[in-house]
Amino acid sequence: MTLPPAPFFQDITGAPEGGRGFWLTTADDVRIRIGHWRAEGRSGGKARGTFLIFPGRTEFVEKYGIFAAELNAAGYDAIAIDWRGQGLADRLLPDPLVGHVNTFAEYQNDLRAVLAALPQLDVPAPLFMLGHSMGGCIGLRALHEGLPVAGAVFTGPMWGIRISAPVRPAAWAVSWTSRRLGLSHNYAPSTGADSYVATAPFEDNLLTRDPEMFAFLKQQLQAHPELSLGGPSLHWLHEALLETRALAALPAPDVPCVTFVGDNERIVSIRRIRDRMARWPRGRLEVVKDGEHEVLMEDAETRARIFAITCAHFEAAHGIPSDRKAATA
Repeated sequence: MTLPPAPFFQDITGAPEGGRGFWLTTADDVRIRIGHWRAEGRSGGKARGTFLIFPGRTEFVEKYGIFAAELNAAGYDAIAIDWRGQGLADRLLPDPLVGHVNTFAEYQNDLRAVLAALPQLDVPAPLFMLGHSMGGCIGLRALHEGLPVAGAVFTGPMWGIRISAPVRPAAWAVSWTSRRLGLSHNYAPSTGADSYVATAPFEDNLLTRDPEMFAFLKQQLQAHPELSLGGPSLHWLHEALLETRALAALPAPDVPCVTFVGDNERIVSIRRIRDRMARWPRGRLEVVKDGEHEVLMEDAETRARIFAITCAHFEAAHGIPSDRKAATA
C-alpha cells in the first residue's frame, strides 16, 4: 500500500529538490499532511536516522525545508507534520483561518497516524524528535506516552504561554466562559484572521532578529496564502492552558534532551522552560543570545551552532559515530 501523494510547494522551501508530500488519515477521520525529505546517499551511504519535526501553531511542512536539507546532508531523513487545523491539513471550523482544536489529545491522533506510516516511507532508525513551540507541547506529551525516539530537541517550546500575571486570571475566565456561551469558536482577544507573519513589520517582531529570514517567512505566505492561519480560538486557548498546566506537574521523561530558547523570548513562558529543564536529569538548556521565538530562523551563525549541537546531541544519545567536532555551548 502506498501513501496518497499530497501537494508539496517546493518553490517556498528554500531547499534543493527532493521533498515530497503525503496525505494521512487519522483514526478520528481527519486528513493531515506530512512532508518527507530523504537523506542524501540513502541508496549507497549509511543513514544515521530520522528526525520527526513537530511544527508550532500556524506552521506548515515547507517552513522546515532549509533545516531538513541540512539534516539530509548530515545523513538524516526528515519528516514534518501539518497538524490538524493548519497547513493543508483539514481545518476544523467554518472559518478556516481560526486556529482550533477540540482537545490537545487529538494532536496525538495525528502523531499516531505518522508513526503508522513510517514503514511505508522506509525511513531509517533510530527516530529523533524536534519540537518547536506548540510542537514542543505536543512532543512533551508524546514522550510521556512512550514516543519511540532516541532523543529530543525543543526550540521555544510551549510549556507555558507568556501571559502577564494580572491578565492570566482573565485569560482563564474568558476562555472558560466562552465555552458555556457557545462562543469558544471565536478568535482569542487581540487576535484575528490575519497571519502574524504576513502582517507584522520586521521592527520589533516576536519571531527573529534576522531580516532575511523574516522576509523568507513572509514570502512563503505570499506565494501560497492557502497555508495562512490567523489567531487561535478561545477554545484552543483554554485547551492550551489546561495542557501546559497538566504537563508542568509531570516529571521529566527518561529521554536525553536539549532545549533552545532565545533570551528575548516573548511568546512562550521562559520561566516554565527553565523550571522544566532544571528538573530534567538528562536535559540541557541552551539560551540563544539575542534570540527571539524562532531560533531556527535566526542568522546563519546561530542556525549553524544550533544544528551542530543538535546533531552532536543525537550522535551521543544513540552512539552514532560523529564526523564533526563536538559542539560546545
